[in-house]
Amino acid sequence: MSSSSPSGSPYYLKGSPLNVRLNGVIGWLARRGISLMGSAELSVRGRKSGQMQRVPVNPFTHEGGQYLVSARGHSQWVRNMRAAGGGELRVGRKVRTFTAAEIPDAEKLPVIRGYLEKWGWEVNQYFKGVTAKSTDAEIQAAAGDHPVFRITVTK
Repeated sequence: MSSSSPSGSPYYLKGSPLNVRLNGVIGWLARRGISLMGSAELSVRGRKSGQMQRVPVNPFTHEGGQYLVSARGHSQWVRNMRAAGGGELRVGRKVRTFTAAEIPDAEKLPVIRGYLEKWGWEVNQYFKGVTAKSTDAEIQAAAGDHPVFRITVTK
């Protein structure tokens, strides 16, 4: 079960102006073929506008599967992904189209732990004190705040 903000809506931590600017730079680099430690630019169709929305993400591979983890919670890209069921990952001219299936909280533990082991230096601030070294129970308690999608590349 996901935590809610005081307004009752699902957990989402909006980026600071500096984070937004840095994300813009990371996305710009990905569009030009420069991936920082595996980052890519996600494009997913907006559920209201119908336009492709772009955001940098850190695709994560675990036991042969590829995943997208939303460190900031139930963000716009997450809501769009739920509606669209897939999108594109881009690094330069290489575009991978994929379908996405959200995984249930009960299955997130190994994916989130591995994601935090790789990307914790960048994303720990969004996990409210949970790190790769946290107990299984602590990570499981945070799982509802961090949607995870298993992606399957289609082309």
